[in-house]
Amino acid sequence: MTQQLNTSNHDRNAAGMTYVYPVVSRRAGGVSIGINLNPNNACDWHCAYCQVPDLVRGAAPAIDLALLQTELEAMLKEVIHGEFMQQRVPADCRRLCDIAISGNGEPTGCRDFAAVVDVVVAMMQAQDLDIPLRLISNGSYADKPGVQQGLLQMAAHHGEVWVKVDSATAAGIKRINGVSLTPERLFHQVETTARLCPSWIQTCMAAWDGMPPSEHEVVAYLDFLRALKIVGVPVQGVLLYGLARASMQPEAVHLSALDQEWMERLAARIDKTGYAVQLSF
Repeated sequence: MTQQLNTSNHDRNAAGMTYVYPVVSRRAGGVSIGINLNPNNACDWHCAYCQVPDLVRGAAPAIDLALLQTELEAMLKEVIHGEFMQQRVPADCRRLCDIAISGNGEPTGCRDFAAVVDVVVAMMQAQDLDIPLRLISNGSYADKPGVQQGLLQMAAHHGEVWVKVDSATAAGIKRINGVSLTPERLFHQVETTARLCPSWIQTCMAAWDGMPPSEHEVVAYLDFLRALKIVGVPVQGVLLYGLARASMQPEAVHLSALDQEWMERLAARIDKTGYAVQLSF
């Protein structure tokens, strides 16, 4: 493995493995070992900014747990004990910051999700790793018993969820996330996830046809955050970010990055809701 990693390239095939891939994560702040449970490029959402090529509607396939374990063990040994950091990672990013269950679709759509968490936790314990186990999720399968079992297992082992909220209006959710979903249902998904496992809200903001999100959209989003706080949903804070990598979806023609000043103003407004906010561009 000789390809140099950077924050602009999250190639799921960077290690030549089926499920495991390394990335330099701008939000996590170092090397993240990804677990891709969707090698079939299938997702129940269709986010306009998604970087996955050939994205299709669907769920994750059955997972070869033995292969996942073998790949993760090999990757951890290379990162921790081998020459991986020196050969492939910029000097200022040479720290293992997390293992992230993420990839080319919604990972909790995997019917083996709880078993996957068990495998990852066992590998982390075998390497005596004191780093977060993160799940990047849209929350849409949060009511499934197997998903809830996996979330509770994560919570017991230094786990956290980054759960997606890009819009809090039905029209905005449809346009950005490509799914018919009411704000009330989205609220339920976030609340269910956060009560099972420590959770951050993850929000991507972008301009559409050169225009930033409307004030109506922004107010609805801020009201969504306030409503979570009112009913005591234990959300840790908000991870706010803009476009950093090119979308591979047809909707990419509509998208462009928001300027830094706009993003900073929104971050300040989020802060006033009482949530910690981490901003990255």
